[in-house]
Amino acid sequence: MDTAAAPPAIPRSLFAFAIFYGGMVCIAGVLGNKQVALGPLAVEAGIFAFLLLVVTSSAVAELHGRTTANVLVRIGFVPLIVSLLLTLAVLAVPASPSMAPERLTAFELMMSGTPRIWLGGIVAYGISQTLNVSIFSWLKGREGAQLLWLRSAVAGMLSQAVDTLLFVAIAFWGVFPIGQLLVGQMIAKVTLSAVLVPPLIYLFVALGRRLDGARTAA
Repeated sequence: MDTAAAPPAIPRSLFAFAIFYGGMVCIAGVLGNKQVALGPLAVEAGIFAFLLLVVTSSAVAELHGRTTANVLVRIGFVPLIVSLLLTLAVLAVPASPSMAPERLTAFELMMSGTPRIWLGGIVAYGISQTLNVSIFSWLKGREGAQLLWLRSAVAGMLSQAVDTLLFVAIAFWGVFPIGQLLVGQMIAKVTLSAVLVPPLIYLFVALGRRLDGARTAA
Protein backbone atom coordinates (compact mmCIF):
# COMPACT_ATOMS: atom_id res chain seq x y z
CA MET A 1 0.00 0.00 0.00
CA ASP A 2 1.37 3.36 -1.02
CA THR A 3 1.51 5.59 2.05
CA ALA A 4 3.20 8.50 0.32
CA ALA A 5 1.39 11.77 0.85
CA ALA A 6 -0.44 13.07 -2.17
CA PRO A 7 0.99 16.29 -3.61
CA PRO A 8 -0.95 19.39 -2.58
CA ALA A 9 -3.59 20.44 -5.05
CA ILE A 10 -2.96 23.77 -6.75
CA PRO A 11 -6.05 26.01 -6.88
CA ARG A 12 -7.25 26.36 -10.45
CA SER A 13 -7.13 30.13 -10.26
CA LEU A 14 -3.48 30.09 -9.17
CA PHE A 15 -2.58 27.65 -11.94
CA ALA A 16 -4.31 29.78 -14.58
CA PHE A 17 -2.95 33.07 -13.29
CA ALA A 18 0.60 31.70 -13.11
CA ILE A 19 0.51 30.68 -16.78
CA PHE A 20 -0.96 34.03 -17.77
CA TYR A 21 1.61 35.88 -15.65
CA GLY A 22 4.53 34.12 -17.33
CA GLY A 23 3.20 35.01 -20.75
CA MET A 24 2.83 38.68 -19.85
CA VAL A 25 6.38 38.78 -18.46
CA CYS A 26 7.73 37.57 -21.80
CA ILE A 27 5.61 39.73 -24.11
CA ALA A 28 6.03 43.00 -22.21
CA GLY A 29 9.52 43.65 -23.55
CA VAL A 30 8.49 42.94 -27.14
CA LEU A 31 5.47 45.25 -26.98
CA GLY A 32 7.69 47.95 -25.48
CA ASN A 33 9.28 48.47 -28.90
CA LYS A 34 6.22 50.46 -29.98
CA GLN A 35 5.19 53.80 -28.53
CA VAL A 36 1.46 54.46 -28.65
CA ALA A 37 -0.46 57.72 -28.39
CA LEU A 38 -3.45 57.78 -26.04
CA GLY A 39 -4.80 61.29 -26.42
CA PRO A 40 -2.13 63.57 -24.96
CA LEU A 41 -0.25 60.62 -23.44
CA ALA A 42 2.63 58.87 -25.20
CA VAL A 43 3.66 55.58 -23.63
CA GLU A 44 5.46 52.39 -24.54
CA ALA A 45 2.96 49.66 -25.37
CA GLY A 46 4.66 47.30 -22.93
CA ILE A 47 2.81 49.14 -20.14
CA PHE A 48 -0.35 47.19 -20.98
CA ALA A 49 1.38 43.88 -20.25
CA PHE A 50 2.96 45.31 -17.09
CA LEU A 51 -0.43 46.52 -15.87
CA LEU A 52 -1.77 43.02 -16.38
CA LEU A 53 1.15 41.78 -14.27
CA VAL A 54 0.11 44.25 -11.56
CA VAL A 55 -3.50 43.09 -11.76
CA THR A 56 -2.55 39.39 -11.74
CA SER A 57 -0.18 39.62 -8.77
CA SER A 58 -2.73 41.71 -6.85
CA ALA A 59 -5.48 39.19 -7.61
CA VAL A 60 -3.27 36.35 -6.40
CA ALA A 61 -2.51 38.32 -3.22
CA GLU A 62 -6.24 38.88 -2.70
CA LEU A 63 -7.17 35.24 -3.27
CA HIS A 64 -4.15 33.33 -1.97
CA GLY A 65 -2.19 35.71 0.23
CA ARG A 66 0.91 37.86 0.09
CA THR A 67 3.40 35.00 0.38
CA THR A 68 1.99 33.19 -2.64
CA ALA A 69 1.91 36.40 -4.68
CA ASN A 70 5.56 37.08 -3.86
CA VAL A 71 6.47 33.56 -4.96
CA LEU A 72 4.68 34.23 -8.24
CA VAL A 73 6.72 37.41 -8.74
CA ARG A 74 9.98 35.59 -8.02
CA ILE A 75 9.12 32.71 -10.35
CA GLY A 76 8.42 35.36 -13.00
CA PHE A 77 12.19 35.92 -13.22
CA VAL A 78 12.50 32.48 -14.83
CA PRO A 79 10.59 33.17 -18.10
CA LEU A 80 11.98 36.71 -18.12
CA ILE A 81 15.62 35.65 -17.98
CA VAL A 82 15.18 32.54 -20.15
CA SER A 83 13.43 34.57 -22.87
CA LEU A 84 16.30 37.09 -22.74
CA LEU A 85 18.93 34.36 -23.08
CA LEU A 86 16.98 32.73 -25.89
CA THR A 87 16.76 36.08 -27.68
CA LEU A 88 20.54 36.51 -27.43
CA ALA A 89 21.07 32.98 -28.75
CA VAL A 90 18.76 33.54 -31.73
CA LEU A 91 20.42 36.85 -32.53
CA ALA A 92 23.84 35.13 -32.48
CA VAL A 93 22.79 32.33 -34.86
CA PRO A 94 23.34 33.26 -38.54
CA ALA A 95 20.17 34.04 -40.44
CA SER A 96 19.05 31.89 -43.35
CA PRO A 97 20.19 33.26 -46.72
CA SER A 98 16.59 32.98 -47.92
CA MET A 99 15.34 35.42 -45.28
CA ALA A 100 14.41 38.79 -46.74
CA PRO A 101 17.00 41.41 -45.69
CA GLU A 102 14.36 43.93 -44.61
CA ARG A 103 12.74 41.36 -42.32
CA LEU A 104 16.10 40.47 -40.78
CA THR A 105 16.92 44.13 -40.20
CA ALA A 106 13.52 44.77 -38.60
CA PHE A 107 13.87 41.70 -36.37
CA GLU A 108 17.36 42.61 -35.19
CA LEU A 109 16.36 46.22 -34.58
CA MET A 110 13.33 45.20 -32.51
CA MET A 111 14.94 42.39 -30.51
CA SER A 112 18.35 43.93 -29.87
CA GLY A 113 19.06 45.95 -26.75
CA THR A 114 21.92 47.16 -24.62
CA PRO A 115 22.93 45.38 -21.41
CA ARG A 116 21.77 48.45 -19.46
CA ILE A 117 18.27 48.22 -20.96
CA TRP A 118 18.05 44.52 -20.15
CA LEU A 119 19.36 45.09 -16.62
CA GLY A 120 16.94 47.98 -16.14
CA GLY A 121 14.01 45.82 -17.18
CA ILE A 122 14.94 42.98 -14.82
CA VAL A 123 15.57 45.24 -11.81
CA ALA A 124 12.47 47.36 -12.42
CA TYR A 125 10.30 44.27 -12.80
CA GLY A 126 11.45 42.63 -9.57
CA ILE A 127 11.28 45.70 -7.34
CA SER A 128 8.07 47.21 -8.75
CA GLN A 129 6.10 43.96 -8.70
CA THR A 130 7.25 43.12 -5.17
CA LEU A 131 6.33 46.65 -4.11
CA ASN A 132 2.89 46.28 -5.69
CA VAL A 133 2.18 43.09 -3.73
CA SER A 134 3.54 44.63 -0.52
CA ILE A 135 1.46 47.82 -0.76
CA PHE A 136 -1.68 45.94 -1.80
CA SER A 137 -1.34 43.46 1.06
CA TRP A 138 -0.49 46.16 3.60
CA LEU A 139 -3.58 48.14 2.66
CA LYS A 140 -5.69 44.99 2.92
CA GLY A 141 -4.34 44.35 6.40
CA ARG A 142 -5.08 47.94 7.37
CA GLU A 143 -8.44 48.46 5.64
CA GLY A 144 -9.75 44.90 5.53
CA ALA A 145 -11.24 43.17 2.50
CA GLN A 146 -13.17 46.25 1.39
CA LEU A 147 -12.10 48.94 -1.09
CA LEU A 148 -10.51 46.49 -3.50
CA TRP A 149 -10.52 49.13 -6.25
CA LEU A 150 -8.68 51.65 -4.07
CA ARG A 151 -6.09 49.19 -2.81
CA SER A 152 -5.31 48.00 -6.32
CA ALA A 153 -5.19 51.53 -7.75
CA VAL A 154 -2.84 52.88 -5.06
CA ALA A 155 -0.54 49.86 -5.29
CA GLY A 156 -0.54 49.98 -9.09
CA MET A 157 0.19 53.71 -9.33
CA LEU A 158 3.02 53.66 -6.79
CA SER A 159 4.63 50.52 -8.21
CA GLN A 160 4.49 51.85 -11.77
CA ALA A 161 6.03 55.15 -10.69
CA VAL A 162 8.91 53.20 -9.12
CA ASP A 163 9.14 50.94 -12.19
CA THR A 164 9.53 53.97 -14.46
CA LEU A 165 12.10 55.63 -12.21
CA LEU A 166 14.25 52.52 -11.96
CA PHE A 167 14.09 51.52 -15.62
CA VAL A 168 14.75 54.97 -17.09
CA ALA A 169 17.54 55.72 -14.61
CA ILE A 170 19.33 52.40 -15.10
CA ALA A 171 18.87 52.24 -18.88
CA PHE A 172 19.48 55.86 -19.89
CA TRP A 173 21.21 57.80 -17.09
CA GLY A 174 24.24 59.53 -18.62
CA VAL A 175 23.22 58.61 -22.16
CA PHE A 176 20.95 61.64 -22.62
CA PRO A 177 18.94 63.98 -20.36
CA ILE A 178 16.20 61.80 -18.86
CA GLY A 179 14.12 64.40 -17.02
CA GLN A 180 11.46 64.92 -19.68
CA LEU A 181 11.25 61.21 -20.53
CA LEU A 182 11.00 60.29 -16.85
CA VAL A 183 8.21 62.75 -16.07
CA GLY A 184 6.24 61.96 -19.22
CA GLN A 185 6.41 58.20 -18.79
CA MET A 186 5.60 58.41 -15.09
CA ILE A 187 2.51 60.56 -15.67
CA ALA A 188 1.32 58.25 -18.44
CA LYS A 189 1.84 55.04 -16.46
CA VAL A 190 0.32 56.38 -13.24
CA THR A 191 -2.71 57.64 -15.18
CA LEU A 192 -3.20 54.32 -16.93
CA SER A 193 -2.81 52.49 -13.62
CA ALA A 194 -5.52 54.62 -12.06
CA VAL A 195 -7.89 54.07 -14.99
CA LEU A 196 -7.32 50.43 -15.93
CA VAL A 197 -6.27 48.57 -12.78
CA PRO A 198 -9.44 49.03 -10.63
CA PRO A 199 -11.95 47.51 -13.10
CA LEU A 200 -9.53 44.76 -14.11
CA ILE A 201 -8.85 43.68 -10.53
CA TYR A 202 -12.57 43.06 -9.97
CA LEU A 203 -12.67 41.01 -13.16
CA PHE A 204 -9.63 38.92 -12.20
CA VAL A 205 -10.73 38.31 -8.61
CA ALA A 206 -14.21 37.33 -9.76
CA LEU A 207 -12.72 35.01 -12.38
CA GLY A 208 -10.40 33.48 -9.79
CA ARG A 209 -13.24 32.81 -7.38
CA ARG A 210 -15.28 31.30 -10.18
CA LEU A 211 -12.42 29.00 -11.14
CA ASP A 212 -12.02 27.94 -7.53
CA GLY A 213 -15.75 27.35 -7.13
CA ALA A 214 -16.32 30.15 -4.59
CA ARG A 215 -19.85 31.43 -4.18
CA THR A 216 -18.92 34.98 -3.34
CA ALA A 217 -18.04 37.56 -5.95
CA ALA A 218 -15.45 40.32 -5.76
